[in-house]
Amino acid sequence: MRTLSLAAMALLGMTALTALAQAPPIDPATGARPGHEPGIGESLPRSLPPSAIGDDATTNDYLRSARASLVAGRTGEAQQSLEMAQTRALDRSVVQGQGSVPDGSLLVSRIYDARRALGGGDNTYTIRLVDLALSN
Repeated sequence: MRTLSLAAMALLGMTALTALAQAPPIDPATGARPGHEPGIGESLPRSLPPSAIGDDATTNDYLRSARASLVAGRTGEAQQSLEMAQTRALDRSVVQGQGSVPDGSLLVSRIYDARRALGGGDNTYTIRLVDLALSN
């Protein structure tokens, strides 16, 4: 039994070393994988740029920022601004025990739809939804 256990440990160790040997090296200067240009395409970990207008803006400020970012082609900034707008729009007073009840407001719904459209890559429709949210 002891021999079987040692053999299993040795096999596991060799498998782990093989897997580590296959990982591509990361460029220490940029932190990018080989063949990946920083700022282009998908990168992990996924993080969004900070909002250009700060953390204390109103819902409409974030929506205007998202629209401007979309027009300029900066989808990461637009996504961050839409998320912040949705967070601000969800700030509300509720009866104790009712915090888990979804907010059914039209504004929250439009921001949610805009985030989904942006995630689907439809920037034109996203701008239209942001405009509708701003007219709310």
